[in-house]
Amino acid sequence: MGVKYYTHFVLTDETGDDEGQEYSGVVEVNQSTETRFDAREIEALLARNFDLDSEAVRLLKWSRLQ
Repeated sequence: MGVKYYTHFVLTDETGDDEGQEYSGVVEVNQSTETRFDAREIEALLARNFDLDSEAVRLLKWSRLQ
């Protein structure tokens, strides 16, 4: 069973446009509940789901839901 997190992040395009597309919502991670993620790991995880490089994701908020 996965662990649910609220996330808020921005995807930037290849041109380096600072505005990008902003997303928020619930993400379910199917890993051990004891695992803690740092910001770079979360950005890489989100980027993989969008088939992007981790540099294209800027994390704004990440918190575990109860």
